[in-house]
This record gives sequence, C-alpha cells and structure tokens, in this order.
Amino acid sequence: MAKRRIFALSGGKMNLKFQKAQLVNALSIVMKAVSTKTSSVILESILISASDNRVVLDATDTELSIQTEVDAVIVKAGGVVLNAKLFSEIVRKFDSTESLIELDVDNDFKTTIKCEQAVFNIMGIDPVEFIPMPKIDRDAFISLSQFSLKEVIRQTEFSTAISDINRMMGGELIDVKNNVAKFVTLDGHRMSIRNIELMGEYEDQKCVVPIKSLQEVMRIIDSDTQKNVNIYFSKDHILFEFDKTLVLSRILDGEFFRIESMLSNDYDTKVNVSRLKLQNAIEQSMILIRENEHKPMILDIENGMLKLSVNSSLGFMDAKVNIEKSGSDLKIAFNPKFLVDALKVIDDDFVNIYFTNAKSPCFIRDDKNTYTYLILPVNFIV
Repeated sequence: MAKRRIFALSGGKMNLKFQKAQLVNALSIVMKAVSTKTSSVILESILISASDNRVVLDATDTELSIQTEVDAVIVKAGGVVLNAKLFSEIVRKFDSTESLIELDVDNDFKTTIKCEQAVFNIMGIDPVEFIPMPKIDRDAFISLSQFSLKEVIRQTEFSTAISDINRMMGGELIDVKNNVAKFVTLDGHRMSIRNIELMGEYEDQKCVVPIKSLQEVMRIIDSDTQKNVNIYFSKDHILFEFDKTLVLSRILDGEFFRIESMLSNDYDTKVNVSRLKLQNAIEQSMILIRENEHKPMILDIENGMLKLSVNSSLGFMDAKVNIEKSGSDLKIAFNPKFLVDALKVIDDDFVNIYFTNAKSPCFIRDDKNTYTYLILPVNFIV
C-alpha cells in the first residue's frame, strides 16, 4: 500500500459511487478508531478523500488511527469529514448489499447520500480540520502472517489489566530478538508469553503496545496464513500494514517488567495431562463459584492422579484427572479462571505443568518454547 498522502483540500465538489457491501466493510474497519467518549466533533468523524484514483477512509481517536482504501467510482475527486456514527447508520439502512450508493459533496460540504429511492442530506466538515495520521519511518520492521499475529494476540490478551498504578499492565510487550518475536502480557497474577520464529533477518526491536490497539488489529486482519502483515516500529508509534489498511497506535512510554527474573526452569513436580480433560474438570468446578466469591480450586497431585476440589457457599465439588507425574506430591490452590484462560488458548492435546511448591507459581510450557504461561497460586486452608 502506498504511503499516506497529506490531504489538504479546502473546498471543491466531490462525487463518488460505492457498492454498499464494500463501503460497509470499509466503515466497519475505520469505525474501530472513532472515539465514543469525546467532546471533539473531529474525533467522532471519519475523513473520506478521493484522489489519484484512490478512495480512502480515515478515523482517529489520537491514540489509535486507522486508514483503509475502498473501491469506488470517482466521478469528482475531493474530500469531506462526516459524523461516523450517522454516516454508518445511513449506509447500513439501505436495503440491498448490491445497492449502489452515491455520495455527492458541494462547495460548502453539504453532503447528499443517495441509494435507489432514498436521499439523505447531512452537513460535512472541511477535511483540513481532520487530524492526519502521523508519518513514521519504515526502516525498522518485521513481517509475519496475518494468521500468526491474530493467534498470538488471542493467546495472550486475557492476562492484561487496566491499572492506575502501572499502565504497562494494560499493554503487550513485543520484543524482537534474534529473529524471534516474543509477545508478553501480565496482570500481577499471571503472565502469558508466546514466541514466533520470523522468516527473514530483522533488527532487534522492543515496544509496549496498548492491548486495545492490538485487539482492534486482531478483529480486522484475516486468519490467512498466506497473507502477511508488516509491523513498523518508531519511537512513539507502531504501524500495522496489511491488505489495503493501515493501523497506527501510540506505544506506552516506560519500562516493561523484568520478566526474566520471574521465569525459572527449576521444578520439584512435573505433570503431563490431557489439556481438554483438565480444562473440562476445572470448568465444572467453576459452576459452584459465584463471581464475587473468591474461592480457590485445590489441586492435590499424587502419583497417576490429579484431584481437584472446590468448596463454596453453593456446594462442594470433587473431580479426578489421570496424569503422568514426576517428582514430589503436592497440594496447591489456584484461581480456577486463570488456569482455564491459559488452557483454552493452547492447541496441544497434552500439556506439561511445572510446580516448585505451594507458594510458588506454576508454569505451563511446551518443549519447543513456543508458549509459557505463569500462574501464581493462592493461599488455602485445608
């Protein structure tokens, strides 16, 4: 995709014709960057601009900016800024997905939207008022498949937290080193790490991206292993480029946590267990735990058997899962949701879980070092 041009049109008519399905798709992409809590008219709007045989939609909330191209017939080039919610609702209410939508803008930015026998007239704004997407250098970057990026965000997003004390807990570390991209999130109770081996030679890079920005990227990109996304790093921003779309996010300022000090290969107990059987047993136990009731799930690890128990105000549950165990017997307790969240995003049929003692975190990790999930235990009374 070509670099974004600086659009500075102060007047002039514009006339465009869109197929409804294509316009709706483009709007659904840029609407993810439209602010819903603002007193700024511009931040509630989208920029529609046409020049050089390209029609581009832009939106920004100043933290996140999205730009995407949409196919259209350009009768007259120009630009206009429209209220995003209003324009989107109008377009979506037209009947057929095959309908042709005409957008006509006059010199005063009065905008007429026509489709079949329906006509809407709304007021637009001069595009020079719009906040342009910041330009960044594209020297430092990595490239990976859209499928890999979508998966790695899905497999780590759950262990973030909005914290007034440390904003870094609301972000995800992307650490590129030795052609491996490491994605890390943590919330004070658990940590998720996913490693992706990159194809090609890339310089080392590191930044922390707000999880909201990554979640929006995840929702837009395809689950296609053949399509790539380029990720560009700069001092203050990170840019994702894929298909005909650009997503630019501010990065979080500050140092991420020293995760190396939290990781250990030492253990006293190792359990190999069917992931699905363990997940099902834990989910069954969670039925008895109310949302505001902080009841732990106790794991009693013995040779060949993992016993799970929950005792809450709603009742008592006891379950057993067959395991392969090496090392010491152990009794330890966890928040069951934290274990389930990790197990849900692992694709392996069997998982290895490593324990040291009842006061130390457990580690769920594979032999290939593609993932590590750290979960802190909780205190319990026998």
